[in-house]
Amino acid sequence: MNKTIILFSSSRRNGNTGALTDRIANELKLEVVDLGSKDITPYDYEHQNRNDDFEPLMEKVLGFNNIVFASPIYWYSVAPPMKTFIDRISDYLDLSDLLDKGRELRGKTGYVICTSVKEVPDEPFIETFKKIFSYLGMEFGGFMHVNRTSQSCYENELQSFIQSLSK
Repeated sequence: MNKTIILFSSSRRNGNTGALTDRIANELKLEVVDLGSKDITPYDYEHQNRNDDFEPLMEKVLGFNNIVFASPIYWYSVAPPMKTFIDRISDYLDLSDLLDKGRELRGKTGYVICTSVKEVPDEPFIETFKKIFSYLGMEFGGFMHVNRTSQSCYENELQSFIQSLSK
């Protein structure tokens, strides 16, 4: 089984979150999936959207032990493509033919990469991920946050986060 995949979402692929994500991915030779480049339609209670890119991507994601969610903090939440991806995980909890696959999330470890204009990430942002991971039976592995307006050095935190991903 593969070790770690990064799911990336932002309005700017080459912005602050993208640069941080790419630095981590390059150092560890990790695959980054840009959710904004995928055709993933919003959650649909009637599941009329099963022919988009979500299920093939989710099949791929399930092959990894660690799943990293990378997004800037927008209004205390994730970028829209990330929110759509997270909402669609409900398909793996609702549809009888996907339930067994959905259970494969149990025991995986989720991480978060985020940027904002604050020294620390907003608590609701991180708490949301902790609750999502817990609900899915995943472990919370930690997060890496960078204040995009600060000139403070974050190299120690970055190396610690990279080490946690490489375990």
